[in-house]
This record gives sequence, C-alpha cells and structure tokens, in this order.
Amino acid sequence: MSISMSSASLPVFITMLTNLNHFLDRAQSFVDAKKCDPAALTQYRLAPDMLPFTRQVLIACDAAKNAVGRISGNPAPKFEDFETTLSELKARVQKTLDYLATVPASALDGTEEREITFPVGRDATKTMTAEAYLKHWALPNLFFHVTTAYAILRHNGVDLGKSDFLQGAGS
Repeated sequence: MSISMSSASLPVFITMLTNLNHFLDRAQSFVDAKKCDPAALTQYRLAPDMLPFTRQVLIACDAAKNAVGRISGNPAPKFEDFETTLSELKARVQKTLDYLATVPASALDGTEEREITFPVGRDATKTMTAEAYLKHWALPNLFFHVTTAYAILRHNGVDLGKSDFLQGAGS
C-alpha cells in the first residue's frame, strides 16, 4: 500500500506542533521556577542573524497550516503575528492545531501532482508538485523551526530532552 498525502502530512504536523506546545509548557515551568523574565526566552536567538524563539514558533505554525492550505487548494486562515508571551504562543499553536483538525484527508489525498507555487523569501517564488513540496520543503521547514525552538529553550536551561522532542512519535 502506498502512503497518502494526508497520512504523510497531517499526523506529522499535528505531532510536531503538539510537541512544540509541550516545549512551551516546559518553558513556562522554567520561568515560574526560576522567577526569570520570559522575554529572556521568547526573544533569544541562537545566532545574531537567526530569528528569535517567538518567530520560530510562529513560523512553525505557519509552515504547517500554509502547507495544508496549499496542498489542498483551500487557503489556510491568516493569523496576525502579535504573540509575544509564552501563553500567547501556546494559543497560536492550539489555533493552528484546531485548523488542522478541520482538514479532511480527502482534501489532501490525490494531490501529488498538483502544482504548488509558494513564496521563497520576500521577493521570489518557487513551483513544485505537491508531493515534492511536502517532502522537500514543507516538512523540512517545519522540522527546522521546531528544532530551532527546542534548541533555544535547551540552550537556556529549560529541562528538555530527546524524549520531549519525540514525545508524540508513533501516536
């Protein structure tokens, strides 16, 4: 049996965003225990030219919802990027998960050859088939931003390990 577009996308997006929500819970526990300013985490960046933690979370959410929207041919909802606190970031992740829960498998399955044109940076676009887009752009993009968010928290002392990153694997 071959793998379907829905089974290769929705469960992966949902698992990784659920894990990201778990990271945010751990970050909040860290802030509460250490009595530190949450902005020390939310505004932290691993390198001067990298985006801060907050943007990593927002982009991970957008990567998942926009990929599903593009693949299905039904535009994903647009969310304003106003989140600055850990609780607001958790709400953003949940809003994204709520949207993903509304997308039926039938909206994604059979779309492998659909042409997807999407923005790359500020001034360019790229066109790929939906299958190539999912495998070689959307999923790697999601993993990059979730991993970077994880690394920022870990670097700053939040108690996270590999089992936290993979907590939803195989669910």
